Amino acid sequence: MHKQTSSAMPWFVVGDIDGFFGLALDNLVQLLIIVSLCRAVLGFPDELVYGRILPGAAVSLLVGNLYYAWQAKKLAEREGRADVCALPYGINTISLFAFIFLVMLPAKLVAQAQGVADPARVAWQVGLLACFSGAVIEIAGAFVAERLRIATPRAALLSTLAGIALGFISLGYLFRAYAHPIVGLSTLAVILLTYFGRVKFKGGIPGGLVAVSLGTLLSWLTGIAPVGADPVSTGWHWPLPVLGELFDSLRADHLLMYLSVILPMGLFNLVGSLQNIESAEAAGDRYSTRNSLLANGIGSLAACAFGSCFPTTIYIGHPGWKALGARAGYSVLNGVFMSFICLSGTLSYIVWAVPVDAGLAIVLWIGIVIAAQAFQATPKEHAPAVVIGLLPGIAAWGAFMTKNGLHAAGMGDLDGPPFSTALLDQFAKADVWMDGAFALEQGAIFTATLLSAATVAVIERRFVQASLWCWVAAILSALGLMHSYRFAASDTVLSLTPAWPWVIGYACMGLVFLSARWVAAEE
Repeated sequence: MHKQTSSAMPWFVVGDIDGFFGLALDNLVQLLIIVSLCRAVLGFPDELVYGRILPGAAVSLLVGNLYYAWQAKKLAEREGRADVCALPYGINTISLFAFIFLVMLPAKLVAQAQGVADPARVAWQVGLLACFSGAVIEIAGAFVAERLRIATPRAALLSTLAGIALGFISLGYLFRAYAHPIVGLSTLAVILLTYFGRVKFKGGIPGGLVAVSLGTLLSWLTGIAPVGADPVSTGWHWPLPVLGELFDSLRADHLLMYLSVILPMGLFNLVGSLQNIESAEAAGDRYSTRNSLLANGIGSLAACAFGSCFPTTIYIGHPGWKALGARAGYSVLNGVFMSFICLSGTLSYIVWAVPVDAGLAIVLWIGIVIAAQAFQATPKEHAPAVVIGLLPGIAAWGAFMTKNGLHAAGMGDLDGPPFSTALLDQFAKADVWMDGAFALEQGAIFTATLLSAATVAVIERRFVQASLWCWVAAILSALGLMHSYRFAASDTVLSLTPAWPWVIGYACMGLVFLSARWVAAEE
């Protein structure tokens, strides 16, 4: 193919403006969520959020966005085309919620129960460990990602993500939308029109920008905004390495305690990015799989090295950005803009003026799309496996909500009664089997993947493979990575001891599947 000069595709075109607004808005919502959850759920001080976490996020966003823009430019030069679109990139939404609610919050509660002087710092360090571990998985997996994708049924991968998305993203924010219905439902209507109804606003204004602008206006009119006291400038914070804190976090007990979340999330991020690279190829832009995945892993590594607990990912939607006319420049603009608001303290003013409620419809949409994709991108006969894969994630969210309700009633506080096995008896009297819910909560991601994969094998009448998936679950339960929990003063946490009842249960389940070839009647 004839190789043209770099003038074949300029760094910036008009379409990059539209692409920038869409991608920057998506990233901005992630940052608003990070600030909101880190302060409200984890109790992190502003010095930690604005002085460490956001500068780390800025580095990761800048590194990845600049690389993918350069990658697009090089592809355009190599193929002599002017229509190459950079891979969209930003903070991983699913990992954000999973790390906060399934890793960092439990770590903080355990530290509080142990009387640690600064439990917030412990939670932050464990978050750094989770992000670092995810980055290592992404980098190592860049060389084997295709094999992982082939080995695991798509229904198992997508339904597991969908379960987390439905519980921790969609349902949680649906509650908030209905708590503030004027803002929540109005912005949801805009998002439904834009992304599901394919309605384009006059003047080419991005639907996400319309939703956030309308949400912000209604928030001010209804008293939801401004958020908190008048903002005080946090000043400019240069990103500084936190290698000492990261090194302190590299403890075997922390890694084992949360491995059942960290490992699956790293694998799902890896496979999800792979699928998005495939989506870009289907749209005409064929990028190196290995280099693209390595860059994503390096972005996550940069995040934790400079203080952010939140890994990055290649976003879904490349064909959409390309259809808007975005090329390489939108990625550059996004990286520079997001870095500026993270480092300059500008985000503190945005958080004050733009409540999360203004952008939660976009987050709801993300959860809905992830759940819908689990059905749309799998064979229709695998739908039962998708449903089974949804249940553990929703159960984990239900257990989380139950414990939050107990906290709201004063249980688990310093002056209140601690969590104990007596809770199980009280719930059982109401025919609520929380023992099962607490067991499902531990290793829910593993459970969802394995159950769904076994169900796919049964549907396809591959009974030996179905039994193997069950025996993998038995092994993980024996290692204490699934279903093994103990009561802390204010939480239930992974105990890392063999969960024998579930070991036996999965072993029996595998034997039942294995026996099907001999006991099943001929059709």
